[in-house]
Amino acid sequence: MHTLIISYDLAKPHCNKHVLAQAIMALGQSWARPLEQTWYVRTEAREEKIEAQLAGLLDPDDGLLIQAVKDDAVLTNTALRWFRQRRAGVEIGADSNVIAFPSPHVYPDDQPELPLATAC
Repeated sequence: MHTLIISYDLAKPHCNKHVLAQAIMALGQSWARPLEQTWYVRTEAREEKIEAQLAGLLDPDDGLLIQAVKDDAVLTNTALRWFRQRRAGVEIGADSNVIAFPSPHVYPDDQPELPLATAC
C-alpha cells in the first residue's frame, strides 16, 4: 500500500468537480482532502492506472497531478483527516448512536433513488 497525492485544476469546475470527487473517493482504501482540489489516497494501484481511471472525467483544458508521496507533510491552516472508502450495506443496531454516512435508507418502490452526479 502506498500514498498518492492527486491534485487537479479544472477549467470548468462547475461541470465535473463532484463527479471527479466521487471517483477519487472510490480509488483506494482511504482518502483525505486537505485542500479543495488536493487529495491523498491510500491504494495498491499505480499512478498510471489512476490516471487512466480519471482521464475520462477531464476536459482537454484540465490539469491533473498524481504522485506517490511519503506520509510526512507540512500543513498550514488545514488538517489531514483520513476517511475510509464508503461501503454499501453498513449494519447498525437500533440502539447505536453511530450514524453511517450515507445512512442506509429504505426507499418506497414508487420513489427510486436518484442517480449520482454526471459530468456536463
